[in-house]
Amino acid sequence: MAAGAPRVFVSHLSGVPVFDPNGDQVGRVRDVVAMLRVGGRPPRVLGLVVEVVSRRRIFLPITRVTGVESGQVITTGVLNMRRFEQRPTETLVLGELLDRRVQLVRPEDAGQSGEAPAGAPADGEEVTVLDVSMTQLPARRDWEIDKVFVRRGKSGTLRRRKGQTLTVDWSDVTGFSLSEEGQGAENLVATFEQLRPADLANVLHHLSPKRRGEVAAALDDDRLADVLEELPDDDQVEILSKLKEERAADVLEAMDPDDAADLLAELPEAEQERLLTLMQPQDAAGVRRLLSYEERTAGGLMTTEPIVLRPDATVADALARIRHPDLSPALAAQVYVCRPPEETPTGRYLGLVHFQRLLRDPPFTLLGAIVDTDLQPLDPDTALPSVTSYLATYNMISAPVVNAAGSLLGAVTVDDVLDHLLPEDWRETELHGADPGVADDDR
Repeated sequence: MAAGAPRVFVSHLSGVPVFDPNGDQVGRVRDVVAMLRVGGRPPRVLGLVVEVVSRRRIFLPITRVTGVESGQVITTGVLNMRRFEQRPTETLVLGELLDRRVQLVRPEDAGQSGEAPAGAPADGEEVTVLDVSMTQLPARRDWEIDKVFVRRGKSGTLRRRKGQTLTVDWSDVTGFSLSEEGQGAENLVATFEQLRPADLANVLHHLSPKRRGEVAAALDDDRLADVLEELPDDDQVEILSKLKEERAADVLEAMDPDDAADLLAELPEAEQERLLTLMQPQDAAGVRRLLSYEERTAGGLMTTEPIVLRPDATVADALARIRHPDLSPALAAQVYVCRPPEETPTGRYLGLVHFQRLLRDPPFTLLGAIVDTDLQPLDPDTALPSVTSYLATYNMISAPVVNAAGSLLGAVTVDDVLDHLLPEDWRETELHGADPGVADDDR
């Protein structure tokens, strides 16, 4: 361990890269595995949960960690690529200890930080765990959790006024156990706030159902919508069912319409209808249209919110639209030129303009002068294999879907096609197999 760093706060390890002795990155830390002990003894740190390139989570024994310094973890380079499975005697520190409500048992001599409150807390006062620190034992590779950083006040309070936090010894608190009673999610959410939606979805998938529901409830609507779109169907349904119906409707509104429709299709019809009724009429209308098509057709695959512009819009207008940070790369690849109205279903569909053409023409150029009218759009009843062939034949990453009246209904993107071509459980399977040359450990 680096000089001048006698301990490491566990939340600071979240997402930290893990390197082998040659300097090659092997993954990132996702949690710390510890074993609680009786009699107020500090928990023993068993190892780290590391997410490798394939998104597989493996166990890295703490004895194979040679350094924790400068925002990185160094290993011996010998890893077992078997998927991590939590044992009954093990506790995930980030997933199960942060945000827990515990009690101070020896407040009169607790080691307080510089932000300690002026008044000594009462014996048995409940506090919230913000973080815990682990330290390496002298002359050994073993580590243990020795300190707990807590906040006084009611659970769920977001403001951290000066004087509300303190650091105490592990033995100065009680209430840690493998049960999840009284555990919030605020600080766990904060720990993972920099993760991409797909990575945060992977975190949620590996939490217990109760903890998963708590973390989902603590996310804001937009963030939860993004994460739900990356989760397996079973997890989506489980999380949505635990939300109050009004909030579930808000989250569905924040999702891409095609993803919201896919999720609602997994629910009983009565529940579908209740949620659709609670959604804003305009959002619900788009989702209802998608639900009316067979799932594995262009109509069932499409999103109803592509970029639509009139023929008298300029290249500058189009470039401004595709720069929107919330657009996926597939939807930002081209704009669809239509007669008013511009909301789907639109007026008459005229053609499309790819973003590369937008980059080649002057900003004042009208889209009507450069629109590509040669590419035939898809019919909403086009089957998935034909949609796939269409995208492959014309080297497209999205394609227009137009009805018999000539109105643009939406666009099918390559990511939605892949979602339906891959096995149903693809989000839960590994992208790559385990390295046959890696060593085993005693797990």
